[in-house]
Amino acid sequence: MHFKLILAFVDDKMTDRVMDAAREAGATGATIISNARGEGLERSKTFFGLTLETQRDVVLFLVEEHLSRRILETINRVARLEERPGTGIAIQIDVEDAVGVRHQVEELTHVIEDEL
Repeated sequence: MHFKLILAFVDDKMTDRVMDAAREAGATGATIISNARGEGLERSKTFFGLTLETQRDVVLFLVEEHLSRRILETINRVARLEERPGTGIAIQIDVEDAVGVRHQVEELTHVIEDEL
């Protein structure tokens, strides 16, 4: 079984919605790294030297490759990443190898067989 890693950088207010939607699309879980910062094309605004920016979370999903595009598109739709600049990004990368996922492989084998 082959996996993809989806990294979603989203506003911390969207994290729970992104998690729920990704689960419905086939993700079996995620790791959340809280309080990340980022900067896009335009620098963040400041007020008397204090940066006015929302906190971001980094949500990492290790997903089966056949489900990855659907999950990525679901994250995009729910977080409205393409609609509003500065709301975050989501990417997927190939995973060469993974350990500690045997229980996921057993569960996903049935799901993938039904999909194909």
